[in-house]
Amino acid sequence: MEKNNRSIRIECPKLLITRNESDLQWLISSPFFPPLTIISTFRCIHSGSSGPDFLKESEEIRTLLLKGLDVIGALIVGKSDPQKTAVRAVEAARNLRKVLSGKTNLENEEIIGAVADPDTGDIRFFVSENERSANLDLVNSVSYDANPEKFLWESGCLLLCQLPVKLPVCFPVNKPSDVEGIFSRAIEAVIAKLKDPNVVYMVEASNKASLDVVQPVILRGADLDFDTTAPNIEPLDEAAHSSEQKLLPCGHFCLKSKSTTHLFSAKNADILQVSVLLNRSEKSPKRSAPAVEYFPAMEETRLLIVDFKLEVLCYAVQGIPLMHAISKLIIPGLIDQLISMKQMTLPNLLTQHPELHPYHFCPPGIAHPVTVIYELSYGETEMKQVDARRSLHMRLGLPFDRPLLRIANSLDFSKKGRSSTSSTRKGSYLLKDVHVGIPSSGVSGGIVSLVQGSYEYYHYLQDGFDDSGWGCAYRSLQTIISWFRLQHYSSVDVPSHREIQQSLVDIGDKDPAFIGSREWIGAIELSFVLDKLLGVSCKVINVRSGSELPEKCRELAFHFETQGTPIMIGGGVLAYTLLGVDYNEATGECAYLILDPHYTGSDDVKKIVNGGWCGWKKSVDSKGKSFFLQDKFYNLLLPQRPNMV
Repeated sequence: MEKNNRSIRIECPKLLITRNESDLQWLISSPFFPPLTIISTFRCIHSGSSGPDFLKESEEIRTLLLKGLDVIGALIVGKSDPQKTAVRAVEAARNLRKVLSGKTNLENEEIIGAVADPDTGDIRFFVSENERSANLDLVNSVSYDANPEKFLWESGCLLLCQLPVKLPVCFPVNKPSDVEGIFSRAIEAVIAKLKDPNVVYMVEASNKASLDVVQPVILRGADLDFDTTAPNIEPLDEAAHSSEQKLLPCGHFCLKSKSTTHLFSAKNADILQVSVLLNRSEKSPKRSAPAVEYFPAMEETRLLIVDFKLEVLCYAVQGIPLMHAISKLIIPGLIDQLISMKQMTLPNLLTQHPELHPYHFCPPGIAHPVTVIYELSYGETEMKQVDARRSLHMRLGLPFDRPLLRIANSLDFSKKGRSSTSSTRKGSYLLKDVHVGIPSSGVSGGIVSLVQGSYEYYHYLQDGFDDSGWGCAYRSLQTIISWFRLQHYSSVDVPSHREIQQSLVDIGDKDPAFIGSREWIGAIELSFVLDKLLGVSCKVINVRSGSELPEKCRELAFHFETQGTPIMIGGGVLAYTLLGVDYNEATGECAYLILDPHYTGSDDVKKIVNGGWCGWKKSVDSKGKSFFLQDKFYNLLLPQRPNMV
């Protein structure tokens, strides 16, 4: 059956369509969005011949998915009957929602069942109105938004609650089997305290960029509403004002204007900090001295201290009242994370407790953050952690050669409001990503392929070191190494000229007299240093003259699209850093995005861009001149990403 008044709204950069038939993906949305809106997909990775393992799937998705986001459907890749396949997708999504919510009846909840053709990638969407109806409605109207981040974050915000929990667990030495029950009761006591009428929640803005001083708001447990379900929460109008603090909207703490598009991302989202305060004395008209009760142990007892550091991140639209944001998002998030940590701790409760810590990530292709609990007892390179990250990469559709979910890539809320255009190194500030926002190349009909990720701009005379006339390749190498550092492939410091020279001596490429010299280095030497210091392999392309460079544009574009690393291009005694190409395959016209290390001025982005030290250089300009000399031999060094997660 087809209903013309419905429309599916896709608000995610990509749907994880594969050629694997029967591949199952969960469709993610929020109860605060218009019905049938999809903002991301998570792949089902625990499945057998009888279908998904809903218990395992729910345990992982409950941790991964922020409160304020929900599973609203499923997509199955397959070529069999679309209607029957959609029924399977709806049943799977409904079963997962039941496990996630703890409900056995989801009668009035709409569920999306989508079917994707593995050959064409075409997707057909069906909707089940409720659990009792056997019919699915085909929805032909599907819209794809070009800017999903704006949809999520123009009126959305994040709520952050960090809560250390220290649990004393006393149990009889001769009855170690009792410890699990005692530990579980201690967890239940904490959960009950979170809903206590006398518990206090303090909400304040943590966006340091805000110029407005907004006073914190105090809510007590008695002010909260645990009965209203999330879909029935009515967002408040922006113009609405209330004298009751519990009815203030989350937007009360958010920036009032966002004029530029770059603000629309999870990393730049408004964040509300929620603190939990326990009122132990309560209010009493009677004056009394503190009292301590003593309960002697009747048998030999052992004391265990279990430490948890909860850190919950939630998504809300700005119109949601604070009382609902805390009761329906923060508290359920704390409870779920506490239970997850309990399950991870139980197997080793009587031995060494795992050191658990939640981290939040914004991987590419997903417009909202995800939360992961890592066990810090293991190093990041140990196989247990590598396998855990590999599983997450598979679920989120992330490439296996990018360390996107390493701790160094997690969101750092302590740096909220700091500028991202510079970074600190040895007490000085280095410019980052100076190519962002420069004018276009002027290539008609060209396709732009750029460096992926951030880098620092190294050039002549930095750090008070005079390398003018000979150090350009050293500076290009420093820029390349900074890229690997900022993408967290390596923690090695960016080497000085002397340290680069020492590396070449250590591997036997140069004599000891090379150290401290002003001798020029080229692509081969750079590849040796990258291999020694970072374990990075490189591809070297030789070009007989500048006139042949356009023939390599297709290969360079492929490098930026697949590897994304900066390239060093050298000829004679000159070296440059290549950050991208703009190439029209039909006409052969191309331009190169050059970052010039020969710059000797101050680190002023406007001065650098206006002076042409970072900008597009055409293979042949309007006057028939080429940036690269026609009679000069060039080497191009293309660093390769390490295959790691």
